[in-house]
Amino acid sequence: MVRFLKHVGRAILALVILLALAITIVPRYLDRIYYQGPESGHYDGERFFNPDGEDTVRPPGGGGRGGFFWRQLTGSDGRPAWPERVAVTPTKPAARVEGDRMVATWIGHATVLVQTQGLNILTDPIWSERASPFGFVGPSRVAEPGVRFEDLPKIDLVVVSHNHYDHMDLATLRRLWERDRPLIVTSLGNDTILRSRGVEAQAVDWGGAVTMRGRPGDPRPVRVVVNRNHHWGSRWFADRNRALWSSFVVELPGGNLFFAGDTGFGDGRWPAEAARYGPVRLALIPIGAFRFKAGQMASGSHIGPIQAAEVHERLGASTSLPIHWGTFRLSYEGYDTPPRLLAETLRCTGRTGFAAVAIGRPVEVPPYRRPTPTRNLSDERLERCLDTPAVRALR
Repeated sequence: MVRFLKHVGRAILALVILLALAITIVPRYLDRIYYQGPESGHYDGERFFNPDGEDTVRPPGGGGRGGFFWRQLTGSDGRPAWPERVAVTPTKPAARVEGDRMVATWIGHATVLVQTQGLNILTDPIWSERASPFGFVGPSRVAEPGVRFEDLPKIDLVVVSHNHYDHMDLATLRRLWERDRPLIVTSLGNDTILRSRGVEAQAVDWGGAVTMRGRPGDPRPVRVVVNRNHHWGSRWFADRNRALWSSFVVELPGGNLFFAGDTGFGDGRWPAEAARYGPVRLALIPIGAFRFKAGQMASGSHIGPIQAAEVHERLGASTSLPIHWGTFRLSYEGYDTPPRLLAETLRCTGRTGFAAVAIGRPVEVPPYRRPTPTRNLSDERLERCLDTPAVRALR
């Protein structure tokens, strides 16, 4: 018995030593250098950062990263129940939408198909079942894509906001590249990751742009501007912020397309920076994955519906579609809390043109109209307006 206990003790000691070595050594192998270039106001020569100074990489809700992800995996954070599956009726989009007409189809999460001027534009495409580095664990879909991949028209332009798994789905991007050879635009460093999978992309810094040709017979070029937002990036934790995150402005006749990517509010100046490129006809703004504890209205890296309504206002957007909710469970809030809280916020502020749509339902985007100025509510007045039984019931 004594000999057995000695063997067990040695085994435990060896396991502890191996674990300690793994904690020390493995992260070095998981780190990657995606970009090297001169220092700037958001790059220190090794890693990117938000110039407004807020750290978005703290574990939401406090505590360590390990505890946060364990609670996420096990669902032991007191989160409200979500449906296992949500019914979706997929649509089959037109091959092209010509002229000044604009049709937007929310495919799920941050993936939207925008069709106008004979161009098919796709944002942060993900058709995979899980948003994870592993096929057997991690957030899985509760809603199927609103367009089957085989029904997707030929894609001309793809924008990729950053390298998190729910936004940079390499399996989907490779399928798109092999099928359509679209122009893929992203921010610095992400092209290295894509190229490692045989996918070509053009990466530029904030404020930079890529110009693409219009369709055959249309001499007008289309400019894709990479714009600041407020987030972070990582594929394996140790490679944190080795690649840049961004939003995008696609300059189009009749009004621009704005895609916020994945973002916190930060200093709140980046929407106005995007609006300088011209009137925003359609904005795609995230409203979900903002709550990591009861009552939370936003997080450092994700805006909630209240801040999303403010982004809509600061952009001067004629029409906005709420995205980044109801597809993958990434945080604490109830399944339909984001659109319901957004509707209550718009009621309080008097803002219009920003309403939830069903996954897979094509939306005819009206021509750009200058928004009517709305009343500015102080935080205190807005809080009082939102202090209703309907809002208090949201989880």
